[in-house]
Amino acid sequence: MTPFVFAVAAALGNVAGALAVVRHERRSLQVIDAGLAFGAGFMLAVALLGVMPEVLKDDSAPALYVLFGYLVVHLAQHVFTPHFHFGEETHKVTAAAGTSALLGLTLHTFFDGVAIASGFLVSGQLGVLLFLAVLLHKLPEGVTIASVMVAGGQTRGRAIGGAAVLGLATILGTVLTEQVAPLARHGLAISAGVTLYVAASNLVPHFQGRRGWLTAAAFFGGAFSFFAVERLLEGWAF
Repeated sequence: MTPFVFAVAAALGNVAGALAVVRHERRSLQVIDAGLAFGAGFMLAVALLGVMPEVLKDDSAPALYVLFGYLVVHLAQHVFTPHFHFGEETHKVTAAAGTSALLGLTLHTFFDGVAIASGFLVSGQLGVLLFLAVLLHKLPEGVTIASVMVAGGQTRGRAIGGAAVLGLATILGTVLTEQVAPLARHGLAISAGVTLYVAASNLVPHFQGRRGWLTAAAFFGGAFSFFAVERLLEGWAF
């Protein structure tokens, strides 16, 4: 299977999250919300244990691109986008808030695609690990953009269309990575920064104020599941 196929599968996660919003599937939204903690733990483990050693194995210079990836997502989501948070939007917002959220998330989802393609340039195992890390936050991305657009008074069709745009950005990032030299060379490091930001600055704040063992167990379970998935992938031929 090529990185393109994995990118398409990840992109469909955006649309699935949006459909849960416009169809008012409360149970699906609750499952997606509960999965945020698991996804955050898994993404942190993939970024720190799977990607960073590969990025820094020759020298420390690529660390600058890791920092760049982290900062550029913050710039897109919290400087250029005045109203943004992961998860379902439950308050009324302006229509412009939905548009700005879409623009902010599009840059991030583009680098989701870069992450998948960059991982496969290193190895099939790393590519699948990064695909899973991306997939785990695709559903809440779809929930986020669709709920913000609906809360801003836009139609359900536009909400689903917004999620589709995010999915297309992911596919575009995957396609361009091998064709654009800077992305092929530095995409993995930038993606590490993006993944760290989404996990630590987007997802963790969403649930860290909640008390109880369930969220903590999901978070730690996501982190430790990295080792199980890595061991499982070692037995597959890519």
